[in-house]
Amino acid sequence: MEHGMQGKVVLVTGGAKRVGAAICRRLHAAGAQLSIHYHSSEQEALALQHELNNLRPKSADVFQADLLDLHALPKLVHQVIKKFGRLDALVNNASSFYATPLADIVEQQWHDLLGTNLKAPLFLAQAAAEELRRRHGCIVNIADIHGERPLHGHLLYSVAKSGLVALTKGLAQEMAPQVRVNAVAPGVIIWPENSEWEDEEKRRKIVAHTLLKREGEPDDIAKAVVFLIQDAPYITGQIIAVDGGRSINL
Repeated sequence: MEHGMQGKVVLVTGGAKRVGAAICRRLHAAGAQLSIHYHSSEQEALALQHELNNLRPKSADVFQADLLDLHALPKLVHQVIKKFGRLDALVNNASSFYATPLADIVEQQWHDLLGTNLKAPLFLAQAAAEELRRRHGCIVNIADIHGERPLHGHLLYSVAKSGLVALTKGLAQEMAPQVRVNAVAPGVIIWPENSEWEDEEKRRKIVAHTLLKREGEPDDIAKAVVFLIQDAPYITGQIIAVDGGRSINL
């Protein structure tokens, strides 16, 4: 693998499993040192840390934090810098996802879905801004194609991801010229763990609207993240859809 990110330190929120773990593995293969954030997935985070450190000693560490606790966010950034001596990139990957039909929405769901998908990325960017400016670093947000085309029955999630798209563009303005800010918007990559997505017919219909007629893989997102961090010095304020063409065929 290439090692173009040798010596760079990247913080990935929700990095213990699923797409987050794929992002960590791909960044690590590119030479980065990984700060793997987790909330409750301690076992998976420690297993990933062990896996990466076996490949390259002392190249990965884990950091626990509740991203809904705003006081925890500056502490998280500080802990990463204290451990590795720097922070070059932030990947806002952590996310909550579940259905919220209009008639059933309650305030707690607002706080959770807007908190993980929009509030935490904003305040983590704020906490990391000084260090990222110093390092001429970057931020990559994991958005969603439904940030621009709402997903029926998932009103709050769609609103939150739409806000994350706007946040990405706004941060690109606020943090220029030292820091680049972009987002990757996945389509059908890995099915949610919620029971409502176990319906094979529902899955088949969604894939049928994907131009490439297949699901993507977590590594497809990971490759796009690495590209935006390592190989895109003149790209900022952009949302890259990695969705097999689904967003233009809905």
